[in-house]
Amino acid sequence: MIVYTVGELLRQWRQRRGLSQLDLAIAADVSARHVSLVETGKSTPSADMILRLADQLHVPLRDRNRLLLAAGFAPRYAERPLDDTALSAALDSVRRVLQAHEPYPALVFDRRWNIVMTNRAVDPFFAQVAPDLLRPPVNLVRLGLDPRGFAPLVVNLADVRAVFRSRVSRQLATAPDAELTALYEELLMPEDPTGQRVDADVVIPMILRIGGRELRLFSTITTFGTPMDITIDEIAIESYYPADPESAAYFTK
Repeated sequence: MIVYTVGELLRQWRQRRGLSQLDLAIAADVSARHVSLVETGKSTPSADMILRLADQLHVPLRDRNRLLLAAGFAPRYAERPLDDTALSAALDSVRRVLQAHEPYPALVFDRRWNIVMTNRAVDPFFAQVAPDLLRPPVNLVRLGLDPRGFAPLVVNLADVRAVFRSRVSRQLATAPDAELTALYEELLMPEDPTGQRVDADVVIPMILRIGGRELRLFSTITTFGTPMDITIDEIAIESYYPADPESAAYFTK
């Protein structure tokens, strides 16, 4: 196992973001020389300076703790279970968003795309899935692309796979993760140039064939704007909307 210094880790994040030392220095309102000294280990940054640079580099909270630990400081951000009392207000807001979105489907997933919460509108779709895919943790990418999951229902599977591939690859570019990389290599590589694709003027819908009807859905993603807990930082709410009146009628009957 390779152990990196805080300077080496900061340099990796800076390079990952495509910034020069001068770019980072200007953004963080410090000198480029100071950034250079920190990265080479010739200057020991304070905890506040580490977090200041990490903020400009958009480092996730989990990795900010790693930066602090590498410099000999205590972690700053807690990681609590979602049902922890301290997260009750945040959890209640998530439940409200899910419930308010009914009769349309909505779900919550974590950084590895494991589903942690759903609203009731999702339940009928799970009835189409092989039971072993619904054993926790239920992974949204696997559920969407596995032949025993939603894949047989998805008319434009090539489009859906391409969307997953784009989103997961962007996520990995932002914050590398070994488990997510393994999922990407298993389900999203190589790129499939075949399959039905849909022309769309605004957004690419997901088209499901359910009971002889085609449902066209698009989705939006909601995250917390100012998280201070790792669990809250890493969850997202995906809300699905009907893309045409016929699909809307299916849900509102």
